[in-house]
Amino acid sequence: MEEPAAPGAAGPPANGNGNGNGNGNGGRAKQAAPKGREAFRNQRRESEGSMDCPTLEFEYGDSDGHAAELAELYSYTENLEFTTNRQCFEEDFRTQVQGREWLELEEEAQKTYVMGLLDRLEVTSREQRLKVARAVLYLAQGTFGECDSEVDVLHWSRYNCFLLYQMGTFSAFLELLHMEIDNSQACSSALRKPAISIADSTELRVLLSVMYLMVENIRLERDMDSRGWRAARETFRTELSFSMHHEEPFALLLFSMVTKFCSGLAPHFPIKKVLLLLWKVVMFTLGGFEHLQALKVQKRAELGLPPLAEDSIQVVKSMRAASPPSYTLDLGESQLAPPPAKLRGRRGSRRQLLTKQDSLDIYNERDLFKTEEPAPEEDEDPAGDGERALDGELDLLEQDPLVPPPPSQAPLSAERVAFPKGLPWAPKVRQKDIENFLEMSRNKFIGFTLGQDTDTLVGLPRPIHESVKTLKQHKYVSIADIQIKNEEELEKCPMSLGEEVVPETPCEMLYQGMLYSLPQYMIALLKILLAAAPTSKAKTDSINILADVLPEEMPITVLQSMKLGIDVNRHKEIIVKSISTLLLLLLKHFKLNHIYQFEYVSQHLVFANCIPLILKFFNQNIVSYITAKNSISVLDYPGCTIQDLPELTAESLEAGDNNQFCWRNLFSCINLLRLLNKLTKWKHSRTMMLVVFKSAPILKRALKVKQAMLQLYILKLLKIQTKYLGRQWRKSNMKTMSAIYQKVRHRMNDDWAYGNDIDARPWDFQAEECTLRANIEAFNSRRYDRPQDSEFSPVDNCLQSVLGQRLELPEDFHYSYELWLEREVFSQPICWEELLQNH
Repeated sequence: MEEPAAPGAAGPPANGNGNGNGNGNGGRAKQAAPKGREAFRNQRRESEGSMDCPTLEFEYGDSDGHAAELAELYSYTENLEFTTNRQCFEEDFRTQVQGREWLELEEEAQKTYVMGLLDRLEVTSREQRLKVARAVLYLAQGTFGECDSEVDVLHWSRYNCFLLYQMGTFSAFLELLHMEIDNSQACSSALRKPAISIADSTELRVLLSVMYLMVENIRLERDMDSRGWRAARETFRTELSFSMHHEEPFALLLFSMVTKFCSGLAPHFPIKKVLLLLWKVVMFTLGGFEHLQALKVQKRAELGLPPLAEDSIQVVKSMRAASPPSYTLDLGESQLAPPPAKLRGRRGSRRQLLTKQDSLDIYNERDLFKTEEPAPEEDEDPAGDGERALDGELDLLEQDPLVPPPPSQAPLSAERVAFPKGLPWAPKVRQKDIENFLEMSRNKFIGFTLGQDTDTLVGLPRPIHESVKTLKQHKYVSIADIQIKNEEELEKCPMSLGEEVVPETPCEMLYQGMLYSLPQYMIALLKILLAAAPTSKAKTDSINILADVLPEEMPITVLQSMKLGIDVNRHKEIIVKSISTLLLLLLKHFKLNHIYQFEYVSQHLVFANCIPLILKFFNQNIVSYITAKNSISVLDYPGCTIQDLPELTAESLEAGDNNQFCWRNLFSCINLLRLLNKLTKWKHSRTMMLVVFKSAPILKRALKVKQAMLQLYILKLLKIQTKYLGRQWRKSNMKTMSAIYQKVRHRMNDDWAYGNDIDARPWDFQAEECTLRANIEAFNSRRYDRPQDSEFSPVDNCLQSVLGQRLELPEDFHYSYELWLEREVFSQPICWEELLQNH
């Protein structure tokens, strides 16, 4: 996979905040001053506009509302096909049932009709099969022609999907999907076309739509569901989780479609529908985020570990968002201070700076984040040129009108933040932290260490005893710690401990199926994510992800072009949403199942440049991305099926959605940040990648979004790299450090704020990754590679036993047995003396 460009090292920032007018020549600072002031004014206007952004009322969950998730399955280009599906159903229904409608039939009559539909699917005519499949799709869409409201459409869609599943529709469509995937004629036809449109994937889109509607409707749990529906849901979950009838799990088939699409062998695949279905199948079979929390509690109880101190989901929900960053009041906390000689040469500059700093302190008491990076800050400079930041800083210091009012005039009481009385998270301590603390204390006070002994405190002063007691009170043993310890014991004593019993859970079966093709799966997903990112530039060698959104005839009017532009942007946003959530779910489930499964997936994501890709995604105006309105509410399912579509006008394109933000875009941003946290947590080499790609200013710009969960994961990413950013950075971003202290969990003895940690030394980073990779390979080899001639295979030394073994011989061997004896035994001279001498 082509490595995305380092977001902080090349090209201007996506939101246009970079000041590229400075240079390294101090003598040319005055020439650059007007341009620098203009850039700062633009920056100030943008930040003042973003300050008006209210706190976003966003509730994080497994997915959006039911209607929204169904609506995202269809592109606006597909809306004409709703009518086609209805016509196909009504033509077939009239030939089978006379004078009645679908909703008027009894359940048995409905089942009889569905059985007839499935029988008519097994015809040789491709055109006839498509018509029957469209009729089934119309049923799954809720027979909207007979409904009066959106609620009715959703109700009958769910009812029909359970009915279709009980009659075996999913299995029938799975066979048709296999046929379409292996259809070489369709693939070669698409490869020959200069431009692929929505018409090239008609059959696949119909099949995938039916399967998605069935998975999404059956997955949804309601209190009033009957016992039969609950049983059907569990049976469906089991069928999707495990290999049925000697076939691979359904998720693996979808993964293979993704890799085939990215390889260029099947460019006509409707990749958005494939990814949406893959995400929902993984969530249905493995479980969502709340189910993960329950599994974690259950597994800790099974391992004899103490219960969790808090529910992380509930803690995050109770957090309040902090004020967004401001670029207008950063003069006193710039990263690069002006040279002393320049300050001495400027009259009154010292008093002016002190006034600025005092005013800033007053302002910062009210606002948690009002110390963010100045406009031309060194680590935000797109060219990485520190001198440009210095020149820009000198220009800004000349602007007297920007000095805040004196302390006496600053309104203090109106906007003072009410800080919480306690920290939101219980602190944690690892066993390694206690060992390091005791090792340092013993070296200091008694001159030698006792290795991993954390109980012997002889010779240590009383305060050290109290410190160790406090550390042990907050000691946290994770499931991963137990799994790593067990793995080490299995590696040391494979014979005495015997073979490990691995429970066949859905997560374990999925990992076994993905194991040997997992690198290709991860690369394919990241390629699609790169193509869908709004910051990506169109390249000739990039994959085409718009095959299932572009119409056969391109738009000819401005309004049609506007509609298609909205549709394309919405299409990309949905792809980003599905991939980000899919990757996060896989990482969290694999981590709970076994830590080395999680590490294996993580390493391949890192090797495929996932970290710079996510940073590239965030190197844009995140506020604009989250508040983007790339949707046309009148064209969304199910509303578009029960009302006459209005004439296409500029007003109808903008009507409807009055939400202050786009749910899926905020959801995607949070998931990408969580994914980045998963990849970098406790990995110093990967944290250095964040530093190398200059992620700090990119992440701090995203703090403008007033949403607590998003801010929490940004602050986590800033916390892990503060020790590498240098003292000057920490000094000039003290209020961000305070925000980290208030919102992020504390690790006792974690020297994140000062940078004195021994782990901050860079020379062991390569060895760290190599050691981890060796442990992963040993785990996969021990658990999943079982060669017959292994080192520990039992050897049979009994001659009679060996000669008495029955060997599987080919059928024709019995006919040529005598010839074989003559050729291989009787006609071969045996020199017995030589044989005895050799032995």
